Amino acid sequence: MPNRHDPARLTALGKDWIAAWNSRDLERVLALYAEDAEMTSDKIPALGLDPTGTLRGKDRLRQYWSIALERLPDLHFDLIDVFVSPDSLVVFYTNERGSKICEYLRLDAAGKIRQGSANHLMH
Repeated sequence: MPNRHDPARLTALGKDWIAAWNSRDLERVLALYAEDAEMTSDKIPALGLDPTGTLRGKDRLRQYWSIALERLPDLHFDLIDVFVSPDSLVVFYTNERGSKICEYLRLDAAGKIRQGSANHLMH
């Protein structure tokens, strides 16, 4: 299978993803995602949004992340590294509390994030 996306572009997307979150501009974050994107996180059920932990579509992502930005006024991510494959990337970072997180992001053919999964280190 040939590379659908250039590794340098995927690495840049990982850096842009961090910068978008750090800007606290939700529309800037959402612009990186496809309209039918889905997101999975253990934080989703904790907020009462969906017991499965998965949300689908930008409207649901906007709802989820609006709550997160409201509840976390000091939200800030520091990039550790970006890992790439032909159609996905993993953004490895720390958050404002020093927790290490890996965000798995699979892209569609247009280069938009179609699927995301927040993976938290459990101690």
